[in-house]
Amino acid sequence: MKKKCMLFLSCITILIGLTVLSGCNSDKVVLNIFNWGEYIDPELLVKFEKETGIRVNQDLFETNEHMLAKLEGGGSYYDVIFPSDYVIEEMIKKDMLQKIDFNNVPNFKYVGDRFKNLNYDPTNEYSVPYFWGTLGILYNTEMVDEEVDSWDILWDEKYAGQILMLDSMRDTIGVALRKLGYSVNTTDPEILEQAKNLLIQQKPLVNGYYVDEIKDMMINGDAALALNWSGSAMDIYWEGADYIKFVVPKEGANLWFDCMVIPKTSKHKKEAEMFINFMLDPENAYQNSLYVGYVSPVTEAFERIMQENPEIADMDAYNPSDEVLDNCEVFIDLGDARPLFNNVWTEKKYAE
Repeated sequence: MKKKCMLFLSCITILIGLTVLSGCNSDKVVLNIFNWGEYIDPELLVKFEKETGIRVNQDLFETNEHMLAKLEGGGSYYDVIFPSDYVIEEMIKKDMLQKIDFNNVPNFKYVGDRFKNLNYDPTNEYSVPYFWGTLGILYNTEMVDEEVDSWDILWDEKYAGQILMLDSMRDTIGVALRKLGYSVNTTDPEILEQAKNLLIQQKPLVNGYYVDEIKDMMINGDAALALNWSGSAMDIYWEGADYIKFVVPKEGANLWFDCMVIPKTSKHKKEAEMFINFMLDPENAYQNSLYVGYVSPVTEAFERIMQENPEIADMDAYNPSDEVLDNCEVFIDLGDARPLFNNVWTEKKYAE
């Protein structure tokens, strides 16, 4: 995520211990989850603990790549993790995930059909959709008085020092590729060289490469433009900062899906499936979507939010049109070509 809304540093452990629950002791099952920051309503964790007696321990990661590196490094004890589409595809190939017993996840019936059997998990055996959204541009209408409809504006010299970019390899390189008219999944070395040069050309105009800080910086007027995910735009909208708008540029962008999966190393598969089922309950999915800002794949939750907030029906950040979505791409696993992207990212980072 894609949050895709990451407010805390990675690897901060949040222990949601239900100490007020009578009978809670050290031999209770502890479910360890690995998630993006600010990507779940804490009240739902408390509710799950009260209903099941299962304690929840949450660790946070900043990017998919950080999450995957930690899992591949060994010693992982997580029971539920929240990766994005292309990482799920890679993890399936590497035999890192357990198949989910959907007999223990009856609430899967509430997930819309459009979110099932997608290319990263075509047989729908390893993952359950959690949130989805797009990548686009946040812009401050008090600082930008022109139409924002193209990635070109992130290279406009008149906004030097007022542009925020994501410290996220696939997202930022993907923007350069779409600006050049190429697929976000290209592995052509010559095309990736063009994308690298474009990012190096942009670098003097950029205030910085951030993740967590972008939302507050935009609200505070510290920048005019920012690359960010749709959920951040909705979070800003719910906070009442109506001078911040969001658009998916006409060249197209990334359409992403974040899911819940169970790693092979999980020692509590049944409890993990209980947790996944809990998060798919329409009432819980509704509450979680309101808190996080991203769109739930649970149809009832999505429709309820739309009914209560009809003004968001035409917003790219929450309900992008079919035309917008048709112009977006889902990231795929790069496989052996990943080092090409790593090289682009590293050379951009250290370019003068």
